[in-house]
Amino acid sequence: MESIITYFETIPSSHRSLILVGGLTFFWLLEGGVPLFKFKYKKWKHALPNLFFTLTTIIINFALAFLLLATADWVKANDFGIINWFPEMPLWLYALLGLLLLDFFGAYLAHFVEHKVKPLWMVHLVHHTDHKVDTTTANRHHPIESLIRFAFTLLGVFVVGTPIALVFLYQSMSLIFTQFTHANIKMSKGLDKALSYVIVSPDMHKTHHHYRLPYTDSNYGNIFSIWDRIFGTYMYMEREDLVYGVDVFPDEIKNSSIKELLKQPFQKYEKPTLSADVEK
Repeated sequence: MESIITYFETIPSSHRSLILVGGLTFFWLLEGGVPLFKFKYKKWKHALPNLFFTLTTIIINFALAFLLLATADWVKANDFGIINWFPEMPLWLYALLGLLLLDFFGAYLAHFVEHKVKPLWMVHLVHHTDHKVDTTTANRHHPIESLIRFAFTLLGVFVVGTPIALVFLYQSMSLIFTQFTHANIKMSKGLDKALSYVIVSPDMHKTHHHYRLPYTDSNYGNIFSIWDRIFGTYMYMEREDLVYGVDVFPDEIKNSSIKELLKQPFQKYEKPTLSADVEK
C-alpha cells in the first residue's frame, strides 16, 4: 500500500492519460466481443460528441488541478479533515476510508444534487440523453457539469482531508470504473448482482440510465455501492427492460449534436414521467 501511495503522490500526467486512453480502448474492444445490446449504430459517429465532452472535461480538470493540489497540501499541513481526526490506523484502512468518503462527497453527493436541483438537472441532462450507452458515455458531461463536479471534488478533499496521493488514486479508479459501468458489455447476471453489493456494477448503473423515473433517480454511486444502499437510493431493473435516454427529450438527432448538446442546459425544463412498474 505504501508503494501505491508513493506512486500516486507523484504520478506523471502521461500515466494518467494512459489510464484514460487505455481503459477506453480496452472496454471499446470488449464491447465488440461481448456486447450487452447489439446497437445498430455507427460506433465512431456516436462516439464523436462523447469524446468531445471527454476532452472538455480533461481540459477543465487540468486547468483547475492547482486548486486540488493546494487544498490537499493545506489539509495535510493543518491535519484537517475527517480521516485526520480519527485515531491512528493502518495505512490500508486510512486509504480505504479516504476513498470511500471522497466517493461520497465528490461523486455520490454531487450526482444526487444534480438530479434534485432543476437547473443542475438540465446541465446533467447531457449525460443522460445518450440513446446508445457505451463506454464513451462515461465522460459525456457538459463543461458546466465538469465545473460542478470539480467543485464537489474540491469540497470532498477539504472535508475528508485527503492527501493528493489519495485524490489521484481516486480519480484514476473513477476513470476505469465509469468506463466499466457504462460499457456495453454483457456479463452474467449473478456476477453482476454479486459485484453490486460492494461496487457499482454495469447493470446497477445502467438502471440509472433508464429513460423514466424513478429509475433515473436511483443508483447515484460512482465506485462504491454502499452509499446507495445506506441512503435508500438503490434500485434494480432487469437489463432486458432498459430503455436509454430521457423520456421528455426523445430527439436522438439533436441529442447526438455537439452544438445542440452545448445548448441543452438552457432549454425549458420538462418534468419526467413516472414508470408504472417499480421494482426495488
